[in-house]
Amino acid sequence: MICDPSRAASLGQLDRFVSVAGLYARDRNEVKPEHSSVSRLSPAIRHRLITEEEVAAAALRAHPFGRVEKFVQEVYWRRYWKSWLSLRPQVWDGYLGSLEKLHDHPAVKRVESQQSGNPVIDFFSNELVSTGYLHNHARMWFAAWWVHEARLPWQCGAAFFHRHLLDGDPASNILSWRWVAGLQTPGKTYLARRSNLEKYLAPELLASLGAGLGAFENPQPLVPLDIAKPPVTRKDWPQEMLQPSSATGLWIHEEDLSAEHSPLAAHAFSAAIATGDLASWDRHGFPDAKRKWLVAAIQDAATRAGQHWKLLPALEITNDLAESLACWAQARTLDQLAALRPEVGFLHDVLPTVRARLAQAGVRLVLIDRPEDLRVRPFANAGFFQFWERLRMTLVTTPGKNEPSGAQQLSIEFPP
Repeated sequence: MICDPSRAASLGQLDRFVSVAGLYARDRNEVKPEHSSVSRLSPAIRHRLITEEEVAAAALRAHPFGRVEKFVQEVYWRRYWKSWLSLRPQVWDGYLGSLEKLHDHPAVKRVESQQSGNPVIDFFSNELVSTGYLHNHARMWFAAWWVHEARLPWQCGAAFFHRHLLDGDPASNILSWRWVAGLQTPGKTYLARRSNLEKYLAPELLASLGAGLGAFENPQPLVPLDIAKPPVTRKDWPQEMLQPSSATGLWIHEEDLSAEHSPLAAHAFSAAIATGDLASWDRHGFPDAKRKWLVAAIQDAATRAGQHWKLLPALEITNDLAESLACWAQARTLDQLAALRPEVGFLHDVLPTVRARLAQAGVRLVLIDRPEDLRVRPFANAGFFQFWERLRMTLVTTPGKNEPSGAQQLSIEFPP
């Protein structure tokens, strides 16, 4: 398995990877079986079985900053994307709106079913569907071929990735596809070139996929028209506070599965519930393997919460999230329900319905931000380079003599 759906296993996987994290900058682009050059922790980080801060701290405890800066940068790409989209939620709404208008395309179906006619693309499509994972470099090659060679709608490609990736994140996924398509950074597209595939594909893969390399010989960009830089439209989230009450419930959701390692950890709860939004899983066609991973991760979070707060959390994988939460809270005569705030994405979209239904039941929904999210979100008002420069100062205050004095120039990539 790429990443076990439990916090304990993820921490163990992190500990094992940290020993070789110093080689990440050198080896990270290599696409080879088993993906031993990368951490493969992105599913755990995406659902916050572990956090970006925990991963970065583990690497920095074991190595000088300069040895693992590239790894830490890649970890924080996910945080940058989520913060960027949080400040510009209209980009998410536009993606969903355009996706609804796109009709089924026969070529899209062929690619998704590993019948593109290109062995390279079919190999990666099969790996995505069968494992729920793709190496970052393979994601870039695949997306570039999809947009610039096959000339298929990027939104359909993003939906295909989100459907199958265990680390499928609304922000990281759609914004990375936008970048490949030349929409995220005006004037810049990403093209997959044969020389790049030949350099980074493992020899055993290159030997079997060579027949598909011709499609990457002379790539020509599909240049988008009328690109507008999305403005910041929401600078701040409304900050909410728990009221002193003995009738407070805890809601654990799939967007953040480590409530006991959050600002909620010190609060006393009289009941807890862990949920999975089955309606969204159905709506977006999540396969059985991804559903099983999510259910296991939610169960793990519920078990840990029960141990921390000394109670027995309910588990609801439900088609009607708002109704399930309201009925559960009302049955326990709760006054308020606390949860860690989900950022822009599918769960965030249903929050107004959840809040309204809970209010009907006489229950107040209180969404709490992690301090680290509040701290770095304003940093995403421009590009990643500026974001990293500001964030870097909070990670390392005094660089060592062998460490760089400034961040390296970056290229935008899918999450590691």
